[in-house]
Amino acid sequence: MRRDTGAAALLGPLLAGPAQPHQVRRAAQGLGLPERGRYAVVVLAAPAAAVPDADGDGVRWCWCGEAGVVLLGPGGLAGPVARLGEAGAGPGGVSPVVGGLAELGLARRLAGAALLTCGAGTREIVALDERLPTALVASVPELSARLVAEVFGPLLVLAPAERALLVGTLEAWLECGGSVGRAAVRLRCHRNTVFNRLRRLERLTSRSLSHPRELVETVLALDALRLPAGRG
Repeated sequence: MRRDTGAAALLGPLLAGPAQPHQVRRAAQGLGLPERGRYAVVVLAAPAAAVPDADGDGVRWCWCGEAGVVLLGPGGLAGPVARLGEAGAGPGGVSPVVGGLAELGLARRLAGAALLTCGAGTREIVALDERLPTALVASVPELSARLVAEVFGPLLVLAPAERALLVGTLEAWLECGGSVGRAAVRLRCHRNTVFNRLRRLERLTSRSLSHPRELVETVLALDALRLPAGRG
């Protein structure tokens, strides 16, 4: 794997971005990488020992501390991300694919935003495109905290078990596509029980789950609540 100080010196300015043309050329020559190509950046919570430097099929990795730059082969991100997961390198965030070394600074920032969505104590490796709403909330901690307080403030004063029951019912209802019946099956309770819990949650939050804008606000607040900083 490329984790020597020379590689870090070449990649560092690119990952910090925006990179100057001479920095891009120097890194490409020093690391033997094309200036233009399909690249992505992975940001781990901490540098890991067991990380790949090649995956076959034209995939190459270069590492700079906790940040890994991957040159993709004909395939997409799924293979490299799975390889990281198998190595137990998480938690980590993965950027979207960018078109060259000059865009690694942007990719590094986006990968960092994806990392913010990882659950506490997990080893998950998550792609930003799978967590866009949550990453949006997590990227502005002050607004995230305000959203939780504004929407779920009345729930936060409930007993933990009671709060968990209402939040868990909301999560099940959302995962079941808004179907009370399917949520009831998942929660192993009567559909009227699910309906009554959701109505109580609406009263506490002063937001209707049938009103599109208020539902969006509730879902974003739920995403913020799931974040480590949002759990009280």
